[in-house]
Amino acid sequence: MCGIAGLALEPGAQPPSATVVGALSHALAHRGPDGGGNSTVGRTALLQTRLAIIDLKTGDQPLYAGAATLVANGEVYNYRELSPGLTLATGSDCEPPLHLWRQQGTAYAERLRGMYAIAIHDRATHSLTLTRDRFGIKPLYTASVPGGIAFASEPQALLASGLVKRGVRTAARDELLQIQFTTGADTIFPGIQRVLPGETVRVVDGHVVDRTRLAALPDGPPEEIGEDAALARLDAALEESVDLHQRSDVPYGMFLSGGVDSATVLALMARLNTEPVRAYTAGFDVPGAADERAQAANLARAVNAHHESIEVTEAMVWAELPRIVAAMDDPAADYAIIPSWFLAKRARQDVKVVLSGEGGDELFGGYGRYRSAMRPWWRGGRGMRTRGTFDKLGVLRSSLPGWRDGIAAAESSATAGGRSRLQVAQATDMADWLPHDLLLKLDRCLMAHGVEGRTPFLDSGVAAASFRLPDALKVQGGRGKWLLRRWLEKNFPEARPFAPKQGFTVPIGTWIAGQGTRLGPLVAAQPGVAEIADPDRVTALFRNATGRHESFAAWSLLFYALWHRAHIEALPIQGDVFSVLAA
Repeated sequence: MCGIAGLALEPGAQPPSATVVGALSHALAHRGPDGGGNSTVGRTALLQTRLAIIDLKTGDQPLYAGAATLVANGEVYNYRELSPGLTLATGSDCEPPLHLWRQQGTAYAERLRGMYAIAIHDRATHSLTLTRDRFGIKPLYTASVPGGIAFASEPQALLASGLVKRGVRTAARDELLQIQFTTGADTIFPGIQRVLPGETVRVVDGHVVDRTRLAALPDGPPEEIGEDAALARLDAALEESVDLHQRSDVPYGMFLSGGVDSATVLALMARLNTEPVRAYTAGFDVPGAADERAQAANLARAVNAHHESIEVTEAMVWAELPRIVAAMDDPAADYAIIPSWFLAKRARQDVKVVLSGEGGDELFGGYGRYRSAMRPWWRGGRGMRTRGTFDKLGVLRSSLPGWRDGIAAAESSATAGGRSRLQVAQATDMADWLPHDLLLKLDRCLMAHGVEGRTPFLDSGVAAASFRLPDALKVQGGRGKWLLRRWLEKNFPEARPFAPKQGFTVPIGTWIAGQGTRLGPLVAAQPGVAEIADPDRVTALFRNATGRHESFAAWSLLFYALWHRAHIEALPIQGDVFSVLAA
């Protein structure tokens, strides 16, 4: 896990400036506290800041082979299986991809299994190859700059270097306000694009000449397979994936809730490890708040795991929230960033790698919105994300036409190949919600603390074993993740997979309601908010943020106010939320 960046400029351009390269490296230093390196050859510069996980002694980057140079962020888990027949100079998991690229060109990514963003420069052909993993676990961004192309692990590095001017793309802002994340290749920053999940981009002489893309999900409608055969296949796929995701030369642990997904990861880690698993759980100090710490503690005891419980208090949140939001440069207003931040902060005292359960709901049909999407309209079914956060509140200065266009485009693309309604809903979430909210949250909150997050559900083997399952093995009796629950019932009954779900929510609404009179005027006065919302209505919203709809809208405006200060106004983030907003 690292940060990478660089430039590829066209003929006649001046070589990349050492000042710009230094600014990019400085902006990504939090992603790689263990060191860094760079290479400038002609008109192309590559740099990396390193978080050392595998091959601590000889794994520094850039890596070189012939005329090719590589920098990478992430982990290629099957590097041992790729190594036979290759002449390697290091034990790095990222060296086999470099040799595969030399042999196979852009097709090299087809053999990689892991989470990664890779940049390879070939000085013989003046080409740059940029590749992102199929699920979009690791981030990668590009920008057209004077004389060529720049890239980085985070948009804020491109902004901090002066390569891209700060600004807000209206369509993405409207998406963020209405659905808490943004969709597609274009980010909220004009001129900065995402390399899409599974995409390989080829740049020659500073210009994009080719794009190819590998799919994360297998093609085809639901297959015919019985439950017993599906369980056996699933067990093999899950065990193999968790085993691969545990490859590390540094200590590792996991994030544990009381839910199905993390219980599955815990059970497999306990199966595969001789030492107790380290597990970390977050909870809140609000009476009556949904809290899974007790159930998580029971699961940990059942497998003799070393369990740490972290209580997140209101005071902690107000003190840290400006820095939490600032870490979300590609914004996702998901309040789960709060526990993720504090879990990473605590876990870093013991480990540098954590496994988590992201992807389980998407692959196994866990969300309630999937069950609704499966039903035709005349039976009460409805499409996903058809209602926006600010609908009918009258807070914004104008309506937000087109805010659902990105979701609609993803839904249209997801219908290919005879997929069922359930598969279309899953694939739609896999296209945007997963990489641009859940995985982005995991990446930024953990990397801010020098921790690598790994997601064993998001593996090609697990996807092959799960996505084309019959709908009835995903959703049955009004429950999602049916087959995963059956697997737990058989392999880890202490998880009580068919018990009523307690749920897990962050009590941000309660906290905002308690401070609404104080927060409302501060948020309303922020330039980013004043541009889009009526100040009196914002103040009233915070003063009366007791309902679920109103409190989430208030949270979204608070997030946007802090984000805008950090990344558009470029103001210092010092002090707690009240002092930052009042400055």
